Amino acid sequence: MPRDKSLSHIRVNKAMMEEFLEKGYEAASIRSIGARAGMTSAGLYRHYADKEAMFAALVDPLVDDIKNWTRRHTEKKYDLLDDNAKKNDLFNESFIDLVRDIIIPQRDEFTLLMTCSAGTKYENFIHDYARDNQKEFLEAIVYMKKKGYKVIDVDEDELHMLLSAYLTACFEPIIHGVSEEKIDKYLNTVQEFFMPGWLRIMGVN
Repeated sequence: MPRDKSLSHIRVNKAMMEEFLEKGYEAASIRSIGARAGMTSAGLYRHYADKEAMFAALVDPLVDDIKNWTRRHTEKKYDLLDDNAKKNDLFNESFIDLVRDIIIPQRDEFTLLMTCSAGTKYENFIHDYARDNQKEFLEAIVYMKKKGYKVIDVDEDELHMLLSAYLTACFEPIIHGVSEEKIDKYLNTVQEFFMPGWLRIMGVN
C-alpha cells in the first residue's frame, strides 16, 4: 500500500507509469523510476515496498473495475432471464460496453495489464479472464435451457477458443493505440462480426 499521499506520491506514480509502459515490468528498475521521479531508490520505498507493489498499485484498480463490471453484467442477465425478458433484450450489453465504460477511461493501465505485465501475476490475464467467463457462460447455458431457450451445446475447449478470440478482438484497438476518433468504429465492427454467432449459440436465432 502507498505510504505517502503527498504530491511526491503523485510524481512517483507518474514515473512508475512511464517506466513500465516504456520497458515492461521485467526490464523496469527501481533506480530508473527514482530518477524519473527525482528521488533516490530509498525514497521510493517510502511509497511502495517493492517493484511488484508499484505495478499492482497501477493495475489493481482497473482489474477490480473489470471484475465488478463483469459481476454486474452477469447479474443483469440472470435478472432478465428471471423476468422472462425478450430474447434480444438479453444481449443489449456486451463486452464492447466493458471496453467503452471501463477500459477506455483507463487505457494506459490497460496497456500495462495486456502488454507490460510479463513477470507479474497478471501476465496471463486474458487467458484467466476468458476461463472465468467460460465457467459463467456454461452455467448460463444450463440456466437458459431450464428457462426454455433452444441453446446450442458448446464444449469447454470450443467455448474458451471463441471467448478468447472475442475478447482479444474487443481489446485490440486499445492495445494498438487506436485513436479516439476510430476506436468506436472498430468496436462496432467487432460487434457486428461476432454478435450473430453469439446470438445463434445462445438460441436467439
